[in-house]
Amino acid sequence: MGAIYRTHYELAKFLARTLFGFKVRHRERIPAEGGLILAMNHESYLDPPLAGISCDREIFYLARKTLLEWPILGPIFPHLNVIPVDQERADMAALKTLIKVVRSGNASVIFPEGSRTLDGQLQEAQPGLGLVIAKTLAPVVPMRVFGAFKAFPRGGRPRLFSPIELVVGHPIHFGPEDLQGREGRDLYQHLSDRVMRVIAGLTPDSD
Repeated sequence: MGAIYRTHYELAKFLARTLFGFKVRHRERIPAEGGLILAMNHESYLDPPLAGISCDREIFYLARKTLLEWPILGPIFPHLNVIPVDQERADMAALKTLIKVVRSGNASVIFPEGSRTLDGQLQEAQPGLGLVIAKTLAPVVPMRVFGAFKAFPRGGRPRLFSPIELVVGHPIHFGPEDLQGREGRDLYQHLSDRVMRVIAGLTPDSD
């Protein structure tokens, strides 16, 4: 890890554990090297840093480009592997960058639902995750966070000391055979749905 990434990684880990009693189950399931996609449900603004501190390697993030305009934090985000996304349009350039990152042997977190939940319930997957899977055939590690919505709900304020736990599932492997029989958006949606079903099956007691 680079110095700036490492500093913020350790700070985020300390704050998550101190303010939310953050725990990770089965983090050993996350491969230490090679191209990788972390697929996680999206409950809160807290999710990206929680995903980051759940593994022992650097990961890349997609985030709306307006975040880079924030004072103080904005200039730091590129050092934290943030790939800016223009949410005003279908930003294929950002997805192509992400695909290149994964093909180069790096890890990235993708939220299949696309946006934060409004009510704490899982949402339907969007085809973006499936597109990245189809173009990289990288293994996907399903992850599900519990408690982040209560700790920092969309449109609400943080509720400190509300516990958060993240459960890591077994990696899902894909091959050329998984791309047969479907094309385009139908294929991408199928792949996203497949991963989302696994995420939905994770529980705090999952083995």
